[in-house]
Amino acid sequence: MPDLLTGTAEHPESPVLGHEGGRPSSTSAQADATKTKSGETTSGLRGTRGVLAVASVLAAMVLVVLDAAIANVALPTIARELRVTPAMSVLVITAYQMALVMALFACAALGDSLGHKRVFISGVVVFVGASALCALSPSLPWLVAARILQGFGGAAVMALGVALLRFTVSPQRLGAAISWNALAVALSSAIGPSIGAAVLSVASWPWLFAVNLPVGMLVLFASRALPHVAGTKRPLDMRSVALNAGAFASLVMGSELLPEHPVRAVALLAFAAMLFLVLLRREAPKAAPLIPLDLLRGRAFRISVTASVLCFSGVAAAMVALPFYLQHGLGQSAWETGLYMTPWPLTVAIAAPLAERLSNRLSTAWLCATGGVLLSIGLGTTALLPLDGGVAALTPLTMVSGFGFGLFNVPNNRTMFLSAPSDRSGAAGGMQGTARLTGQTAGALTMTLLFTVTSVDAAPRFGLEIAALLTLAAGLVSTLHFNASSEAPVSGRAGRSVQLVEVGD
Repeated sequence: MPDLLTGTAEHPESPVLGHEGGRPSSTSAQADATKTKSGETTSGLRGTRGVLAVASVLAAMVLVVLDAAIANVALPTIARELRVTPAMSVLVITAYQMALVMALFACAALGDSLGHKRVFISGVVVFVGASALCALSPSLPWLVAARILQGFGGAAVMALGVALLRFTVSPQRLGAAISWNALAVALSSAIGPSIGAAVLSVASWPWLFAVNLPVGMLVLFASRALPHVAGTKRPLDMRSVALNAGAFASLVMGSELLPEHPVRAVALLAFAAMLFLVLLRREAPKAAPLIPLDLLRGRAFRISVTASVLCFSGVAAAMVALPFYLQHGLGQSAWETGLYMTPWPLTVAIAAPLAERLSNRLSTAWLCATGGVLLSIGLGTTALLPLDGGVAALTPLTMVSGFGFGLFNVPNNRTMFLSAPSDRSGAAGGMQGTARLTGQTAGALTMTLLFTVTSVDAAPRFGLEIAALLTLAAGLVSTLHFNASSEAPVSGRAGRSVQLVEVGD
């Protein structure tokens, strides 16, 4: 961590756009140094304060991402204890993800306006309070409502975490900090089911949410060290915020209703499309639009967003399918299910740091394509395993899947964030979180549809097959980075310098 803060790296980090397939170049490094001298970035925080600031961002990110994944393995238990169907239990996941995706862009804009630290800490407070409500929920409707509130708090953390890191570490170590964040996200996504299974082996499902309370308190304490970044005071366009929230809510609810109420679902989806169209027309002329259209005009940023949606769709479907596959298909307990899924996060933890190092030497296209193919092979082969063959063969396959996920996610996120200027860090964080959550919601909704139209024994296999196709597509899309080398870095249309105000806290 000290090396992360002081900038004593063998290979200084630099923006990705303008590189051959995402490989660093001295020209782009010099361009980034010019930005630093012009006041857009700072030399970062040092000493204990810097360590605490980085730790608070990463720990908060782990909490928020982990909560999107930790409930997957508990869905059979929640469905049984709350006396609901498996399809209804998936609402525990989709409600949280719907709230996150509804609020991400709004929280990013609010952070740019009022200051990143202020909105980030407010999000942590809301998230921790909602976690307590989740633990106390007596029924599924109460739990779903608490998860929505929890998602609103988590959106502020997701949108502004990397923006705060940008002013916490030295410019030379920004790429490494983004890779650390990507590692935290990837590992949290992968390790969630294992942690959930471990908790369920010794306690009831409410403890899945109660464990957030002490960790959240530590995050709040450490977040006092975060840098104060002056806001733009730009007023938030509440009509655009309402259009954005309504569009995403209608999209998710329409997709959720599609299996059983197709007419109502189509109406909601059409309404969502209309709201998105109005929102895009409203935001397009703005210098700093709520939906970062300015960033999406950059080809490398757009490719990374698309690949992220595809990859997380597949991973989310797999993370829902695997617990049901192990428990219903292979007769494993919740504890055994978590045990057999543990190799996935362990190999993510190995692959992600390796991917961070390789990102300084190899192209994003090669790394992401290789990761997507490995992930697809692991998931596809798992779907084809005979049920009478036992579970021993799952271990190497989950290891292949985890390694592929870690190899894909770190360079993809690194490319996405480094292709955005510092004054659009919040918007880039909102877009990255939206891409991930759109994919995760799509994956969960895919499993809901499969559970509705097929049996509980057949749905996990179909889900794993679909997941394999989606992750393969993510790898193939990433190869388009080879053709993005001639593009110049995205420049902020707002054209403002970000002021770091050290006033103590």
